[in-house]
Amino acid sequence: MTNIILCGGNGTRLWPISRTLMPKQFVKLFNGKSLFQLTVERNSKVCDSQFIVSNSEQYFLALDQMEELSEILNQVQNDMSKYLLEPVGRNTAPAIALACMALDKDEIVLVTPSDHLIKDETEYAKVLKISKGLANENNLVTFGIVPTFAETGFGYIEAINFNKASKAFDVKAFHEKPDFNTATSYLEAGNYYWNSGMFCFKAGIFLEELQKYSPEIYKSSLKAFQQARHSELDSESDITRIKHDDMLKIPEDSIDYAVIEKSNIVKVVPSNINWSDVGSFDALAEELPNDKNNNLIISDRKVETIDIKDCIIVDTGDALLVSKKGSSQKVKEIVTRLKKEKSQLPNIHLTGYRPWGTYTVLEDSDGYKIKRIEVKPGKRFSLQKHKYRNEHWVVVSGCTTVIINDKTFTLKQNESTYIKAGDIHRLSNDTDELLVIIEAQVGSYPGEDDYKR
Repeated sequence: MTNIILCGGNGTRLWPISRTLMPKQFVKLFNGKSLFQLTVERNSKVCDSQFIVSNSEQYFLALDQMEELSEILNQVQNDMSKYLLEPVGRNTAPAIALACMALDKDEIVLVTPSDHLIKDETEYAKVLKISKGLANENNLVTFGIVPTFAETGFGYIEAINFNKASKAFDVKAFHEKPDFNTATSYLEAGNYYWNSGMFCFKAGIFLEELQKYSPEIYKSSLKAFQQARHSELDSESDITRIKHDDMLKIPEDSIDYAVIEKSNIVKVVPSNINWSDVGSFDALAEELPNDKNNNLIISDRKVETIDIKDCIIVDTGDALLVSKKGSSQKVKEIVTRLKKEKSQLPNIHLTGYRPWGTYTVLEDSDGYKIKRIEVKPGKRFSLQKHKYRNEHWVVVSGCTTVIINDKTFTLKQNESTYIKAGDIHRLSNDTDELLVIIEAQVGSYPGEDDYKR
């Protein structure tokens, strides 16, 4: 069984800890591990391999975090991982279709989001065993979470005709997020389940149903997949990179709308697995320690409160969020407003993660910006130039090879260089030690998009 892990989504309801370039699934909130890592760790116990579907810009985040888990994966003889990289998201139906096209048609797949928390792994293993059996019988299986309260933020599955032998229901209908009174009636009825967004089926069966009910998505996805496999960029067998223009031609739709709500071979397995989608700070507050006044406080520095209770306080250095508990769903409204203001706060943290390492903005003001840059061993910048800014590099530790126009030279600790606007330049860390430099940018526009590769 292959675990298809969907890494899309920006987690805007968990801003400011979740940003476009560091979404919630990669933020290490749980004893030094991210939700993505917990997903891999949990499913590697029951699956033979992982197929990670990621945005191209987040591939290196997934790769780095997979490397951190390599020791655990080796312990369960599970070091097989593949990646499908999307240049732009088109929702879950195309993402799952493209992954299934890379697999044998009889391969059973477990489709899971990368940002969910499941704490009852014993019950989870039982549910997966039931689902795998149903998938072997050519069903599309969805996991219905047994509801514990009248939640208005989830979709619901209405189940009928329980089969004692298979321990699963048929699906009567899917329902959108209800109001509170409707959600209460669902809870009282007893045959409604939260739609978890997790699925189990044979890759070929899903593609057959997709072709039947959403032929345009199937056709355009197949073309995009075939183009990617013939691309010179994809000599690596474990990586499939979809071309930007091909991806844009695929209609955008969820697996629910494209297939699951239309197919007549869908089964729902009741799942009492202590599940959370960690979709808001209120949900996160149920999983992380609160202070004595029931406040959730997330900060790298000491935060003290006076006569404040039942609040959420999130401090990330460049943004501070203060909310009453019960109101954190409105965070999405803040993100929408910031985007209209063309702020970069929804997109990046003070510390940005790149394939070569990280950078941390130490100061950002009119006309200049100062960064601390860490370059991993064996990594380098792309060859580039800037139009609006000059740069000064000072080596704090390590050693770097620098290219500026037609000159190549080495800089060691305490040495520096200067790059004028328009100079073609690059630095490389050709050593086996971390390279740390301080970069001072001076110019009329020190934005992150002022570069040409």
